[in-house]
Amino acid sequence: MRKSLQILSLMFAAVVASPACAAGAGERAYFHGDYARAARLLALEADAGHPIAQSFLGYQFQYGLGVPKSFEEAARWFHRAAEQGEPTAQFFLGLLYDRGQGVAENPVEAEKWLELAAARAPKPKREYWTTMRETVAGKMTSDELAEARRRAVAWYPIRER
Repeated sequence: MRKSLQILSLMFAAVVASPACAAGAGERAYFHGDYARAARLLALEADAGHPIAQSFLGYQFQYGLGVPKSFEEAARWFHRAAEQGEPTAQFFLGLLYDRGQGVAENPVEAEKWLELAAARAPKPKREYWTTMRETVAGKMTSDELAEARRRAVAWYPIRER
């Protein structure tokens, strides 16, 4: 189980890390598997409004990597990053809304965030993220789906910094 969590963690890091920006100290600690140190360093970067750090921190809380497992904290960090347009955070936030983990279950918000994430998905994840979005959409009424799509179209990223 621990090995599969490490593999999942490295896959997350590969998707969220951007080659265009140099990894901060928190991200480097995360890549080296020093999750407790990564959480401390990422918290500083995340508090300063860095969406990648917020996304990493959300993931750490979701799976209890170096921090106590907390869907509420994961949702809080994913939401901050998602509002800034970070697609990985949008994807994970959408899943939390779909499952009612850390937030009230809300299929409209789930679909909105998954729609936004799929539209900007990194190439290796595009097909999977689109499939997940379609799975959530398949559980919705036509009115809910229309509202979710209206929210996605109306959404505009905010900048924290």
